[in-house]
Amino acid sequence: MLTRREYLKLSAAAGVTLAIRPGLLLAQDAPQALVTRAIPGTTERLPVVGLGSSASFARVAGEGDAARIRDILEKLVRQGGRVFDTAPSYGASEEVAGRAAQDAGITDRLFWATKLNVAGRGGGKADPEAARAQLDASFARIGKSPIDLVQVHNLGDVSTQLAILREARAAGRVRYIGLTTTFEQQYADLERHMREEDIDFIGVDYAVDNRTMEERIFPLAQERGIGVLAYAPFGRRRLWELVEGRTLPDWAAEHDIATWGQFFLKFVVSHPAVTVATPSTSQPRNLVDNLGAATGRMPDAATRRRMVEYIEALG
Repeated sequence: MLTRREYLKLSAAAGVTLAIRPGLLLAQDAPQALVTRAIPGTTERLPVVGLGSSASFARVAGEGDAARIRDILEKLVRQGGRVFDTAPSYGASEEVAGRAAQDAGITDRLFWATKLNVAGRGGGKADPEAARAQLDASFARIGKSPIDLVQVHNLGDVSTQLAILREARAAGRVRYIGLTTTFEQQYADLERHMREEDIDFIGVDYAVDNRTMEERIFPLAQERGIGVLAYAPFGRRRLWELVEGRTLPDWAAEHDIATWGQFFLKFVVSHPAVTVATPSTSQPRNLVDNLGAATGRMPDAATRRRMVEYIEALG
């Protein structure tokens, strides 16, 4: 079994054109038959792995490297991917990605998920006009109407900002709306809003070592017919640090898992409540590896338990 580092060395040397086995290296430019999942309550299906734009992606966008951003977005589309998750608060990510996608002529081939929040951190009030201005800025940056999904970021003044998104959805400017949080202290509020509000999606943190969502939030999402974007599927850096220098268990191959990145992602997207996982990266080779988790056999319930036990034993 290859580590992610060994895989990346191999893929760089081979130009990501080898086909060692399904799920390891995808063809560089050919669309892939990625595993998809339906948005609850619709017939629309999305590939279960997408692309996020925080962290390293935001750093590259902030450096003004539009060519690199265009490269990774084009590769996402060529590989059969669709979902791109961004936010006005991710530095220049939304603006640079929007411009790059327009220049490449792929704007309409992407499922754009962005966010709304002018309330700031700490639970402040949102000025409605400022919120509408931020939403209008997202339309201008992305260059697409309707925008596929806009969510209230980090539960910022939900009563004010979600009402604005409801207006936009009713007017046909936004297709889906929702709420996000990756803060444990907001989970109870998220659950309450899921019960009380008419939303289409939530965006939450979920990883093999961070399974709090399985207790209440995921069952409620399934009950209420709410789609789920899974953020931080690598535990930010926690999981990479945990497996540094280790090789995959032999049994991972039974589910077409060839790298640690695919191990972590297949755990996430094999949960039936998860619609799409959106790992962030600025490296096309990492994107290809990530999309490999949307191919081949998926872990069943018994394998998911085995994956948890394996990771817990490393801790």
